[in-house]
Amino acid sequence: MSAQMMAIQDLPDKQTLSVSFRWLLGLYYIIPFCLFLQLFDGWFWQGFLKGHLPSSPTHFLLFQILFGTPHIIASAIVLVGNAEYIQRYQRKLVLMTVAIALAFGVGSLFIPYKVFYVAVAAWTVFHVLKQQHGVARGICRLPAWGFHLLLWLSVLAGIFIYIGIFLKNSLDAQQLEWIKHIAASLCIGLVCSALLCQRYVRTAFGKGFLWANVFLVVSSFYFYTQQYYFLAILAPRLVHDVTAYIFYVTHDYNKHQGQPQNAIYRCAAFCRLPIVIVLPVLSFCLAFVLQAYGDQVVNLITRYLFDVEIRKAVTLGLLGYLALMHYYTEAFTWKQDSPYRRFIVFSK
Repeated sequence: MSAQMMAIQDLPDKQTLSVSFRWLLGLYYIIPFCLFLQLFDGWFWQGFLKGHLPSSPTHFLLFQILFGTPHIIASAIVLVGNAEYIQRYQRKLVLMTVAIALAFGVGSLFIPYKVFYVAVAAWTVFHVLKQQHGVARGICRLPAWGFHLLLWLSVLAGIFIYIGIFLKNSLDAQQLEWIKHIAASLCIGLVCSALLCQRYVRTAFGKGFLWANVFLVVSSFYFYTQQYYFLAILAPRLVHDVTAYIFYVTHDYNKHQGQPQNAIYRCAAFCRLPIVIVLPVLSFCLAFVLQAYGDQVVNLITRYLFDVEIRKAVTLGLLGYLALMHYYTEAFTWKQDSPYRRFIVFSK
């Protein structure tokens, strides 16, 4: 997502919601909160959190239901729930579906698991940080070289942190040490580059966004070195997921509040449900059902019909496919010429 200012008059109705940059910047307060937890745990709890938290928030079903899965489902609902969007992007969607099927179907026969894992990890980190830097771009107004310098230093550092956390049990001590040194060097380069680039940012608010994205990566590296892996992943995930959700809800409210334009919102209007809660309720409910019961239901059906057990068909298969499609479609559905952008207004 990239933030370019848009006039409210461009929308069909003036009773609109706007994406507040102050709210988006406020999400980064999760960083000092996580730092406080880590310090408090060391000072008073004798490392209780460090010893009991898993290596990733995704190991908690509740976290996936609250943060991970709903925004991916919401993204899919926004796309497939509007016929004009499907018509505009159908060729790209078909081609990407075929590419995913070939990569994970045929490719899995001869491509090592670690290669797959690193590739998906790199795509995940790029997706998360590209969104945050893209949103900040409209406020910071950096030259193109400065924007890309900060983005790629952040992404490269994030990839090594991600690998260091999730592949720590399959790498030897020397490899882990090299990963830590590389990530540290990239973080130092990121901070130095931010010091160089901040002179191009004219407002204190813009500098706040610039440094918030820098600290998002640097704090993850710090928590990684302190072995608070859960906190290292929590801050970027929460900031990214909630930011995306704000865009989706704002889009759907502005698109459908005057006249519902698809079956979902016509049904909601018939039930007198407030438009602003429709997408959250639907995506959270689907996330809960799919995460908690999807695999069991598919197993029951396949065992009854074919006497075959398919494990993680939903949580790994369906939701994995939706996640990869989400990474792909977000790269173009929010561009300046996208129909999505007609229903987004920014405010400070």
